[in-house]
Amino acid sequence: MAKFVFRRFLWMFLVLFLVSIITFGLMHAVPGGPFSREKPLPAATVALLNAKYHLDEPLHIQYLYYITDIIVPRVTLERTPPSQSENYLIDIDLPDIFGDEARFKWVNFGPTYGSRSRSVNDIFRENLPVSIQLGIAALSLSLAIGLPLGVFTALKRNTFWDYGGMSVAIIGVSVPVIISAPLLQYLFGVQWRLFPVTGWGTPANVVLPAFALGFVNAALIARLTRASLLQVLNEDFIRTARAKGLAERRVISLHALKNSLIPVVTVIGPLAAALLTGTFVVETVFGIPGMGRYFISSIRARDYPVIMGTVLLYAAVLVMANLIVDLLYAWIDPRIRLE
Repeated sequence: MAKFVFRRFLWMFLVLFLVSIITFGLMHAVPGGPFSREKPLPAATVALLNAKYHLDEPLHIQYLYYITDIIVPRVTLERTPPSQSENYLIDIDLPDIFGDEARFKWVNFGPTYGSRSRSVNDIFRENLPVSIQLGIAALSLSLAIGLPLGVFTALKRNTFWDYGGMSVAIIGVSVPVIISAPLLQYLFGVQWRLFPVTGWGTPANVVLPAFALGFVNAALIARLTRASLLQVLNEDFIRTARAKGLAERRVISLHALKNSLIPVVTVIGPLAAALLTGTFVVETVFGIPGMGRYFISSIRARDYPVIMGTVLLYAAVLVMANLIVDLLYAWIDPRIRLE
Protein backbone atom coordinates (compact mmCIF):
# COMPACT_ATOMS: atom_id res chain seq x y z
CA MET A 1 0.00 0.00 0.00
CA ALA A 2 2.89 2.35 0.72
CA LYS A 3 4.10 2.01 -2.87
CA PHE A 4 0.60 2.74 -4.14
CA VAL A 5 0.28 5.90 -2.03
CA PHE A 6 3.75 7.05 -3.10
CA ARG A 7 2.91 6.57 -6.78
CA ARG A 8 -0.34 8.44 -6.36
CA PHE A 9 1.47 11.37 -4.77
CA LEU A 10 3.83 11.48 -7.75
CA TRP A 11 0.85 11.46 -10.09
CA MET A 12 -0.73 14.21 -7.99
CA PHE A 13 2.20 16.53 -8.64
CA LEU A 14 2.01 15.76 -12.36
CA VAL A 15 -1.74 16.47 -12.40
CA LEU A 16 -1.28 19.75 -10.53
CA PHE A 17 1.50 20.74 -12.93
CA LEU A 18 -0.72 20.12 -15.96
CA VAL A 19 -3.68 21.88 -14.32
CA SER A 20 -1.50 24.91 -13.57
CA ILE A 21 -0.28 25.15 -17.19
CA ILE A 22 -3.78 24.80 -18.67
CA THR A 23 -5.32 27.27 -16.22
CA PHE A 24 -2.50 29.77 -16.71
CA GLY A 25 -2.86 29.62 -20.47
CA LEU A 26 -6.66 29.86 -20.48
CA MET A 27 -6.92 32.82 -18.13
CA HIS A 28 -4.36 34.80 -20.14
CA ALA A 29 -6.22 33.93 -23.36
CA VAL A 30 -9.37 35.68 -22.11
CA PRO A 31 -9.62 39.24 -23.46
CA GLY A 32 -8.88 42.00 -20.97
CA GLY A 33 -6.53 42.16 -18.06
CA PRO A 34 -6.47 42.63 -14.29
CA PHE A 35 -6.21 46.40 -14.64
CA SER A 36 -8.90 46.89 -17.27
CA ARG A 37 -11.58 49.27 -16.01
CA GLU A 38 -14.71 50.90 -17.36
CA LYS A 39 -12.82 54.12 -16.80
CA PRO A 40 -9.34 53.26 -18.18
CA LEU A 41 -6.31 53.90 -16.01
CA PRO A 42 -3.53 56.10 -17.37
CA ALA A 43 -1.15 54.19 -19.63
CA ALA A 44 1.81 55.01 -17.37
CA THR A 45 0.02 53.58 -14.33
CA VAL A 46 -0.87 50.38 -16.19
CA ALA A 47 2.74 50.03 -17.33
CA LEU A 48 4.01 50.40 -13.76
CA LEU A 49 1.52 47.82 -12.45
CA ASN A 50 2.39 45.37 -15.21
CA ALA A 51 6.08 45.77 -14.42
CA LYS A 52 5.47 45.31 -10.68
CA TYR A 53 3.63 42.00 -11.17
CA HIS A 54 5.80 40.84 -14.13
CA LEU A 55 2.81 41.02 -16.48
CA ASP A 56 4.97 42.69 -19.13
CA GLU A 57 7.14 39.58 -19.40
CA PRO A 58 6.50 36.73 -21.87
CA LEU A 59 3.96 34.15 -20.69
CA HIS A 60 6.51 31.43 -20.01
CA ILE A 61 8.56 33.81 -17.86
CA GLN A 62 5.42 34.83 -15.93
CA TYR A 63 4.62 31.16 -15.36
CA LEU A 64 8.15 30.47 -14.10
CA TYR A 65 7.90 33.37 -11.65
CA TYR A 66 4.58 32.08 -10.37
CA ILE A 67 5.41 28.38 -10.09
CA THR A 68 8.79 29.09 -8.51
CA ASP A 69 7.15 31.00 -5.65
CA ILE A 70 4.93 27.99 -5.00
CA ILE A 71 7.25 25.01 -5.20
CA VAL A 72 10.63 26.42 -4.13
CA PRO A 73 11.01 26.73 -0.33
CA ARG A 74 12.97 29.53 1.30
CA VAL A 75 15.01 29.82 4.48
CA THR A 76 15.36 33.31 5.92
CA LEU A 77 17.88 34.13 8.64
CA GLU A 78 16.26 37.35 9.80
CA ARG A 79 12.71 38.52 10.25
CA THR A 80 11.29 40.64 7.49
CA PRO A 81 8.23 42.89 7.72
CA PRO A 82 5.00 41.39 6.36
CA SER A 83 4.60 41.90 2.63
CA GLN A 84 1.79 41.18 0.21
CA SER A 85 4.18 39.52 -2.24
CA GLU A 86 6.18 37.63 0.45
CA ASN A 87 3.30 35.93 2.26
CA TYR A 88 3.90 32.18 2.59
CA LEU A 89 1.33 29.57 3.50
CA ILE A 90 3.91 27.60 5.52
CA ASP A 91 6.00 29.84 7.76
CA ILE A 92 7.62 28.08 10.73
CA ASP A 93 10.56 28.68 13.06
CA LEU A 94 13.71 26.63 12.52
CA PRO A 95 15.89 25.20 15.34
CA ASP A 96 18.29 27.58 17.04
CA ILE A 97 21.26 26.04 15.25
CA PHE A 98 20.21 28.01 12.16
CA GLY A 99 19.94 31.26 14.10
CA ASP A 100 17.47 32.95 16.41
CA GLU A 101 15.44 34.44 13.56
CA ALA A 102 15.70 31.57 11.06
CA ARG A 103 12.40 30.56 9.43
CA PHE A 104 11.31 28.02 6.83
CA LYS A 105 8.87 29.41 4.23
CA TRP A 106 7.05 27.54 1.50
CA VAL A 107 4.08 27.92 -0.89
CA ASN A 108 3.51 31.53 -1.87
CA PHE A 109 0.46 31.97 -4.12
CA GLY A 110 1.32 35.61 -4.62
CA PRO A 111 -0.52 38.91 -4.14
CA THR A 112 -4.08 39.59 -5.11
CA TYR A 113 -4.55 42.40 -7.60
CA GLY A 114 -7.82 43.45 -6.02
CA SER A 115 -6.35 44.47 -2.65
CA ARG A 116 -3.13 46.15 -1.56
CA SER A 117 -3.28 44.72 1.94
CA ARG A 118 -4.12 41.04 1.30
CA SER A 119 -2.46 38.15 -0.48
CA VAL A 120 -3.99 34.96 -1.86
CA ASN A 121 -2.76 33.10 1.23
CA ASP A 122 -4.57 35.63 3.43
CA ILE A 123 -7.80 34.85 1.54
CA PHE A 124 -7.20 31.14 2.05
CA ARG A 125 -6.55 31.55 5.79
CA GLU A 126 -9.62 33.72 6.37
CA ASN A 127 -12.20 32.27 3.98
CA LEU A 128 -11.27 28.65 3.33
CA PRO A 129 -12.10 27.52 6.91
CA VAL A 130 -15.62 28.91 6.43
CA SER A 131 -16.10 26.88 3.24
CA ILE A 132 -14.70 23.78 4.96
CA GLN A 133 -17.10 24.15 7.90
CA LEU A 134 -20.05 24.55 5.54
CA GLY A 135 -18.85 21.63 3.42
CA ILE A 136 -18.47 19.31 6.41
CA ALA A 137 -21.96 20.21 7.65
CA ALA A 138 -23.48 19.71 4.18
CA LEU A 139 -21.64 16.41 3.60
CA SER A 140 -22.66 15.08 7.02
CA LEU A 141 -26.27 16.00 6.29
CA SER A 142 -26.08 14.34 2.87
CA LEU A 143 -24.81 11.08 4.36
CA ALA A 144 -27.21 11.18 7.32
CA ILE A 145 -30.19 11.53 4.97
CA GLY A 146 -29.05 9.79 1.80
CA LEU A 147 -27.69 6.49 3.10
CA PRO A 148 -30.62 5.58 5.42
CA LEU A 149 -33.17 6.71 2.81
CA GLY A 150 -31.50 4.62 0.11
CA VAL A 151 -31.34 1.52 2.32
CA PHE A 152 -34.92 1.95 3.53
CA THR A 153 -36.39 2.35 0.04
CA ALA A 154 -34.39 -0.63 -1.25
CA LEU A 155 -35.76 -2.85 1.52
CA LYS A 156 -39.30 -1.55 0.85
CA ARG A 157 -39.03 -2.00 -2.91
CA ASN A 158 -42.19 -1.30 -4.94
CA THR A 159 -44.15 -0.18 -1.90
CA PHE A 160 -45.63 3.16 -0.92
CA TRP A 161 -42.48 3.96 1.10
CA ASP A 162 -40.27 3.22 -1.89
CA TYR A 163 -42.27 5.44 -4.24
CA GLY A 164 -42.52 8.20 -1.65
CA GLY A 165 -38.82 8.17 -0.79
CA MET A 166 -37.71 8.14 -4.41
CA SER A 167 -40.16 10.95 -5.22
CA VAL A 168 -38.46 13.07 -2.57
CA ALA A 169 -35.09 12.10 -4.01
CA ILE A 170 -36.16 13.06 -7.53
CA ILE A 171 -37.35 16.43 -6.26
CA GLY A 172 -34.02 16.95 -4.52
CA VAL A 173 -32.06 16.15 -7.67
CA SER A 174 -34.34 18.18 -9.96
CA VAL A 175 -34.66 21.42 -7.98
CA PRO A 176 -31.43 23.46 -8.25
CA VAL A 177 -29.88 25.13 -5.24
CA ILE A 178 -30.51 28.57 -6.70
CA ILE A 179 -34.25 27.89 -6.24
CA SER A 180 -34.26 25.83 -3.04
CA ALA A 181 -31.98 28.22 -1.12
CA PRO A 182 -34.22 31.35 -1.45
CA LEU A 183 -37.26 29.16 -0.75
CA LEU A 184 -35.70 27.95 2.51
CA GLN A 185 -34.85 31.54 3.41
CA TYR A 186 -38.41 32.66 2.82
CA LEU A 187 -40.08 29.82 4.75
CA PHE A 188 -37.73 29.28 7.69
CA GLY A 189 -36.22 32.75 7.92
CA VAL A 190 -38.92 35.22 6.91
CA GLN A 191 -42.24 33.47 7.54
CA TRP A 192 -41.50 31.24 10.53
CA ARG A 193 -38.38 33.10 11.84
CA LEU A 194 -36.68 29.90 12.95
CA PHE A 195 -33.21 30.54 11.51
CA PRO A 196 -31.19 33.57 10.33
CA VAL A 197 -31.52 34.39 6.67
CA THR A 198 -27.91 35.47 6.13
CA GLY A 199 -24.65 35.67 8.02
CA TRP A 200 -22.12 33.33 9.55
CA GLY A 201 -20.62 32.65 12.96
CA THR A 202 -23.30 30.81 14.98
CA PRO A 203 -24.68 27.24 14.72
CA ALA A 204 -28.04 28.67 13.64
CA ASN A 205 -26.37 30.26 10.59
CA VAL A 206 -25.22 26.82 9.41
CA VAL A 207 -28.61 25.09 9.29
CA LEU A 208 -30.23 26.59 6.18
CA PRO A 209 -27.16 26.72 3.88
CA ALA A 210 -26.07 23.22 4.95
CA PHE A 211 -29.54 21.86 4.21
CA ALA A 212 -29.78 23.70 0.88
CA LEU A 213 -26.39 22.36 -0.15
CA GLY A 214 -26.72 18.92 1.40
CA PHE A 215 -30.23 17.95 0.36
CA VAL A 216 -29.35 17.83 -3.35
CA ASN A 217 -26.44 15.53 -2.65
CA ALA A 218 -28.50 13.47 -0.19
CA ALA A 219 -31.01 12.78 -2.97
CA LEU A 220 -28.20 11.65 -5.28
CA ILE A 221 -26.69 9.38 -2.61
CA ALA A 222 -30.12 7.92 -1.78
CA ARG A 223 -30.84 6.98 -5.40
CA LEU A 224 -27.38 5.50 -5.88
CA THR A 225 -27.53 3.55 -2.59
CA ARG A 226 -30.94 2.10 -3.46
CA ALA A 227 -29.87 0.97 -6.94
CA SER A 228 -26.61 -0.55 -5.71
CA LEU A 229 -28.22 -2.31 -2.74
CA LEU A 230 -30.99 -3.80 -4.91
CA GLN A 231 -28.34 -5.24 -7.22
CA VAL A 232 -26.39 -6.79 -4.33
CA LEU A 233 -29.52 -8.26 -2.74
CA ASN A 234 -29.96 -10.43 -5.84
CA GLU A 235 -26.47 -11.94 -5.59
CA ASP A 236 -25.92 -15.60 -4.73
CA PHE A 237 -24.00 -14.92 -1.53
CA ILE A 238 -26.99 -13.06 -0.09
CA ARG A 239 -29.24 -16.05 -0.76
CA THR A 240 -26.61 -18.29 0.82
CA ALA A 241 -26.45 -16.11 3.94
CA ARG A 242 -30.22 -16.23 4.29
CA ALA A 243 -30.25 -20.00 3.71
CA LYS A 244 -27.81 -20.43 6.60
CA GLY A 245 -30.38 -18.83 8.89
CA LEU A 246 -28.68 -15.49 9.52
CA ALA A 247 -30.94 -12.75 10.82
CA GLU A 248 -32.15 -10.36 8.12
CA ARG A 249 -30.57 -7.38 9.92
CA ARG A 250 -27.20 -9.14 9.92
CA VAL A 251 -27.52 -10.08 6.26
CA ILE A 252 -28.26 -6.47 5.30
CA SER A 253 -25.73 -4.72 7.53
CA LEU A 254 -22.82 -7.17 7.29
CA HIS A 255 -23.07 -8.62 3.81
CA ALA A 256 -25.30 -6.54 1.54
CA LEU A 257 -24.69 -2.94 2.62
CA LYS A 258 -20.91 -3.10 2.73
CA ASN A 259 -20.70 -4.63 -0.75
CA SER A 260 -23.07 -2.01 -2.16
CA LEU A 261 -21.02 0.97 -0.98
CA ILE A 262 -18.38 1.06 -3.73
CA PRO A 263 -20.49 3.15 -6.20
CA VAL A 264 -21.55 5.41 -3.33
CA VAL A 265 -17.98 5.95 -2.14
CA THR A 266 -16.92 6.69 -5.74
CA VAL A 267 -19.41 9.57 -5.89
CA ILE A 268 -18.67 10.84 -2.38
CA GLY A 269 -14.99 11.48 -3.22
CA PRO A 270 -15.38 14.31 -5.77
CA LEU A 271 -18.58 15.39 -4.01
CA ALA A 272 -16.67 16.01 -0.78
CA ALA A 273 -13.97 17.93 -2.65
CA ALA A 274 -16.56 20.22 -4.20
CA LEU A 275 -18.35 20.82 -0.90
CA LEU A 276 -15.19 21.46 1.13
CA THR A 277 -13.77 24.04 -1.26
CA GLY A 278 -16.89 26.19 -1.41
CA THR A 279 -20.06 26.59 -3.44
CA PHE A 280 -20.68 29.94 -5.04
CA VAL A 281 -24.49 29.91 -5.18
CA VAL A 282 -25.09 28.99 -1.53
CA GLU A 283 -22.39 31.32 -0.23
CA THR A 284 -23.79 34.20 -2.27
CA VAL A 285 -27.45 33.64 -1.39
CA PHE A 286 -26.77 33.28 2.34
CA GLY A 287 -24.02 35.92 2.52
CA ILE A 288 -21.35 33.46 3.68
CA PRO A 289 -17.75 34.72 3.48
CA GLY A 290 -16.34 31.57 1.87
CA MET A 291 -14.08 30.80 -1.08
CA GLY A 292 -16.83 30.52 -3.68
CA ARG A 293 -17.58 34.22 -3.86
CA TYR A 294 -13.91 35.17 -4.16
CA PHE A 295 -13.33 32.68 -6.96
CA ILE A 296 -16.17 34.02 -9.13
CA SER A 297 -15.30 37.64 -8.42
CA SER A 298 -11.64 36.96 -9.25
CA ILE A 299 -12.65 35.59 -12.67
CA ARG A 300 -14.62 38.75 -13.42
CA ALA A 301 -11.74 40.93 -12.25
CA ARG A 302 -9.03 38.87 -14.03
CA ASP A 303 -7.28 38.44 -10.67
CA TYR A 304 -4.83 35.85 -11.94
CA PRO A 305 -3.21 34.78 -8.62
CA VAL A 306 -6.59 34.15 -6.95
CA ILE A 307 -7.81 32.16 -9.96
CA MET A 308 -4.66 30.05 -10.08
CA GLY A 309 -4.53 29.50 -6.34
CA THR A 310 -8.18 28.47 -6.07
CA VAL A 311 -8.01 26.10 -9.05
CA LEU A 312 -4.84 24.45 -7.73
CA LEU A 313 -6.38 24.16 -4.28
CA TYR A 314 -9.50 22.50 -5.66
CA ALA A 315 -7.43 20.17 -7.85
CA ALA A 316 -5.27 19.12 -4.87
CA VAL A 317 -8.34 18.43 -2.71
CA LEU A 318 -9.97 16.48 -5.55
CA VAL A 319 -6.86 14.31 -6.08
CA MET A 320 -6.58 13.64 -2.34
CA ALA A 321 -10.29 12.75 -2.18
CA ASN A 322 -9.85 10.25 -5.01
CA LEU A 323 -6.84 8.75 -3.22
CA ILE A 324 -8.91 8.26 -0.08
CA VAL A 325 -11.66 6.67 -2.18
CA ASP A 326 -9.18 4.20 -3.68
CA LEU A 327 -7.96 3.26 -0.21
CA LEU A 328 -11.54 2.74 0.92
CA TYR A 329 -12.10 0.36 -1.98
CA ALA A 330 -9.64 -2.12 -0.50
CA TRP A 331 -11.29 -1.84 2.92
CA ILE A 332 -14.79 -2.35 1.55
CA ASP A 333 -13.88 -5.23 -0.77
CA PRO A 334 -10.76 -7.23 0.23
CA ARG A 335 -10.64 -8.69 -3.30
CA ILE A 336 -9.44 -5.31 -4.56
CA ARG A 337 -5.67 -5.02 -4.48
CA LEU A 338 -3.87 -1.69 -4.64
CA GLU A 339 -0.42 -3.02 -5.46
